[in-house]
Amino acid sequence: MSDANKLVARNVRRFREERKLSLGELARRSGLSKQTLSKIEQGTGNPTIDSIEAIADALHLTMRRLVTEWGSPLYVQRAQGAAWDGQHDDWSVRMMDQVYGSGYVRTLIVRLGRSDAEPQVKGTFGTGSPGTLHHVYVIEGEVRAGPRGDTVTLGPGDFVRFPGDPGHGVECLSPTATLHVVTTVPQVPQFPEAIEI
Repeated sequence: MSDANKLVARNVRRFREERKLSLGELARRSGLSKQTLSKIEQGTGNPTIDSIEAIADALHLTMRRLVTEWGSPLYVQRAQGAAWDGQHDDWSVRMMDQVYGSGYVRTLIVRLGRSDAEPQVKGTFGTGSPGTLHHVYVIEGEVRAGPRGDTVTLGPGDFVRFPGDPGHGVECLSPTATLHVVTTVPQVPQFPEAIEI
């Protein structure tokens, strides 16, 4: 069973139950057979775009709602199976999770290091659209992080949140540092477009 099929299965079942519809009633409204819907809800079917569209229409939803993670299923990433992106000198990242919905939430563990006595700016956590926020918790080491011109020095146990849309930097001040970083990026603009009169 693919992850995509599991996602569609969870969403179809969730939205059908929220609307208090039986499988038979959803079959009637969507024009699909009860057996097809049952397989889709079990994650064993392989729904076509047309099937997903028919189900979405019957539930009065956009197709996108059926293929987007809305719930909170259990997700475990074991340390021994974790992948580290080591493409950068003295900078590696472990992607822990990324969830899509009305925006997305990305969770990282970042390892920093420096090869000489002088602090080095090692990079940024990515620049997003207006409303993007970086939430940084220092697990070990010492860093300087934040928007350029407004950075703070942080040690183990310290936390900072700052906007991700303006320029920002991350500087390792100790030989090594490990950070837990959560980035939230809204999909819907936070501020309305200016209207010219």
